[in-house]
Amino acid sequence: MTETPLWEQRFRATRVSLPDWADDAPHRCLYVSNPTGTFELYAWDRQASTTRQVTDRAHGTSDGALSPDGEQVWWFDDTDGDEFGSWKRQPFEGGEDVEATPGVPAAYPAGLAIGYDVVAVGCSTDDGTSIHVLRDGTTRVLYASEHDADLAGLSRDEDLVAIEHSEHGDSRHRALRVLTLDGQVVWERWDGEGLGLSAVGFSPVRGDGRLLAAHERSGRPLPFVVDPRTGLEVHPDLSGLEGDLDAVWYCDGSALLVRAEARGRSTLHRVALDGTITDLPTPPGTISGATPRPDGSVEFSWSSAASPTVIRSTTGDVVLTAPGEPAPGSVDVTDAFVDGPGGTVHALVATPPGEGPFPTVFLVHGGPTWHDSDSFASDRAAYVDLGCAVVHVNYRGSTGYGAAWRDAITGRPGLTELEDVAAVMDWAVSSGLADPERCVIAGGSWGGYLTLLGLGVQPERWAAGVAAVPVADYLAAYEDEMEPLRAFDRSLFGGSPEEVPDRYERSSPITHVDKVRAPVLLLAGANDPRCPIRQIDNWIAAAASLGKDVEVYRFDAGHGSLVVDERVRQMRAELEFVARVLGLPAPG
Repeated sequence: MTETPLWEQRFRATRVSLPDWADDAPHRCLYVSNPTGTFELYAWDRQASTTRQVTDRAHGTSDGALSPDGEQVWWFDDTDGDEFGSWKRQPFEGGEDVEATPGVPAAYPAGLAIGYDVVAVGCSTDDGTSIHVLRDGTTRVLYASEHDADLAGLSRDEDLVAIEHSEHGDSRHRALRVLTLDGQVVWERWDGEGLGLSAVGFSPVRGDGRLLAAHERSGRPLPFVVDPRTGLEVHPDLSGLEGDLDAVWYCDGSALLVRAEARGRSTLHRVALDGTITDLPTPPGTISGATPRPDGSVEFSWSSAASPTVIRSTTGDVVLTAPGEPAPGSVDVTDAFVDGPGGTVHALVATPPGEGPFPTVFLVHGGPTWHDSDSFASDRAAYVDLGCAVVHVNYRGSTGYGAAWRDAITGRPGLTELEDVAAVMDWAVSSGLADPERCVIAGGSWGGYLTLLGLGVQPERWAAGVAAVPVADYLAAYEDEMEPLRAFDRSLFGGSPEEVPDRYERSSPITHVDKVRAPVLLLAGANDPRCPIRQIDNWIAAAASLGKDVEVYRFDAGHGSLVVDERVRQMRAELEFVARVLGLPAPG
């Protein structure tokens, strides 16, 4: 019997997310896991030491929440991964699902806040954003706008609602507004062009209406606290912490738990509102999420490139362990800092045993507002097992390096990021790391977009490309994608395709398809609302008419899959394609 290869063991290993917990019943928790082979929601009662699978759908479920008393589990019901649907709920102990938001139309989710007497639901459609309030058996619209917006929170006294909006026309740099339940504006702020605001949530303490939010006036995301009724703001001195900062409340409202992201790694800090900072003990690596508990401890999801994810506590305990065998580890990553056309580009590098130059996969992240980090990644590990070096480029557009770096792609998306990828590739070749004849560009979502665009605008650089759920024809993608992404694109390009057609055309992969030289593997989800299938088919047809070497892998899901078998099939297709093109031994 053939042993399951390490790369496949990593994908099949059971994983658990950081548990969420009910505000007034902290022993009742909700997390996502995949012991059945599909990621679903699980209810965990810590006092009773019981765990129960809540959802069971063919394409999986990942969006859920608990009512504050822990009596109800809410989950979002879409169709085959298309992200369009409505909320359902069932008792924590088990029972029938019921419609949770009667009178609220089906939509893309734009926020959910559950109280005892009030529920607020954000909805996004092609007509814009609406926020609905359910109270006393009635449903009414609290807010409606043609512009992109999100529900950001409901106060513990259930009398205030916070929203992020882009009525000024820029969905990437939003404004904040706090409303009463009858629609009166209590507080609002917009910091001006190019300066975003975001809301985290209201104080977890009843009688305390303070709102935790973040601004970018200092060139990076920084948390602050505002009392909407008085306008009084508190800005802790965080100058001693590096990187982009995000925060959540401690349970008593006396302090903030701040996560700092710098150079692809995370640290945690307790920040009292007087500015006193206490560093929390965490291992080197990446913290993908963290939550304070009522006893003052902090639970967090941690991993490194070499070590799979563990749910830890600052008490030193492991909080939650996935059943079954853990995922095999992988190799560490090292840092490279490369001079690029827009400043120093940070890259993370993983290498197989031996000496270079190696066949090298430039695995570019999605987003674009995201970044690669020293965290566990099964796809990176799989390519290393194949014998490839892997290089992650945190190009301009990435988070974690300040607002100016993140926004540097405005008006020229795609082409700007690829300049940084090229600079890092030149370094990798000149340093002896990468074999210039065997370099592959690969990625998913925005990374898939950069892959297809890179194959067309940098054809001499790439031996192959692997593009998963990409933007392939930007004009068609804009027509078919969900409205929040159209709003994002208008902000990113500086207008709609009708207003700035040349920008969309020059940044669209289909414009450059005639210059593609390398073989391409393209993976596409039939129900993808983010990178819709029609625009991918347009690129495929154009490539076929030109005789390009393109393999297509279609799957029946949305923007990715929550089914482990499907994800394994996709990764196997990627590995077999890269091995064949680069002349490497076939994967196990």
